[in-house]
Amino acid sequence: MRVALFMACFDDAMFPGTGKAVTALLERLGHEVTFPPGQTCCGQMHWSTGYHREAAGLARGFADAFAAASADGRVVVTPSASCAATVRHAYPRIARAAGDTGLARAVEDLAVYELTEFLVDVLGVTDVGASFPHRVAYHPTCHSLRALRLGDRPLRLLREVRGLELVDLPGAGECCGFGGSFAMKNADVSVAMAADTVRHVRQTAADVVCAVDDSCLAQIGGVLSRLRAGVRVLHLAEILAGREAT
Repeated sequence: MRVALFMACFDDAMFPGTGKAVTALLERLGHEVTFPPGQTCCGQMHWSTGYHREAAGLARGFADAFAAASADGRVVVTPSASCAATVRHAYPRIARAAGDTGLARAVEDLAVYELTEFLVDVLGVTDVGASFPHRVAYHPTCHSLRALRLGDRPLRLLREVRGLELVDLPGAGECCGFGGSFAMKNADVSVAMAADTVRHVRQTAADVVCAVDDSCLAQIGGVLSRLRAGVRVLHLAEILAGREAT
């Protein structure tokens, strides 16, 4: 299958390893991966903070960047539940608010999947041939849990990784406190929420905490780092792409 990769601007700027991991994983599974160069931010933060005109411009840019991929029969895959949720749920609202019927049609024509949706629902794969001999806790991010309703897809993938010990995370349904602009506008509340999440992570005695959004991992990882907790944060794609010797 031909796949057009969409990287969150957060990942592109701060977590380039995630995109490399997704590419390595999908190519290992026999798929062709392309990276349309015109892509930028999906506009999620602009839309959620009231900058609707700017969000509409970014949505049009996304549709333009991936129009050729869609016309060529490629699906769009992203390792960001937040971005996938924005395209799927916010873009139709953005198009309506802007009165842009062309954008509405373009969005309808796009097939955009979060990575674990693509692997489990489209490819029908849970065992991707990965090895990762570590104790791992999975943090379900808010957009993955509530907007995309990924359910147990990430867990099904993790359970098939050789050598991986998956541990339950207490309070797994609670927000880590990042929320994009929320962390900047409500810093004290954000820090308190992150402290709760990290307390739960440390209770698991996990070596690694993973998620499907690097933005949330940046929030959790920042607190873990300051506490010198000795717990790594990794995007799920990096674990699935791994073939560490067991």
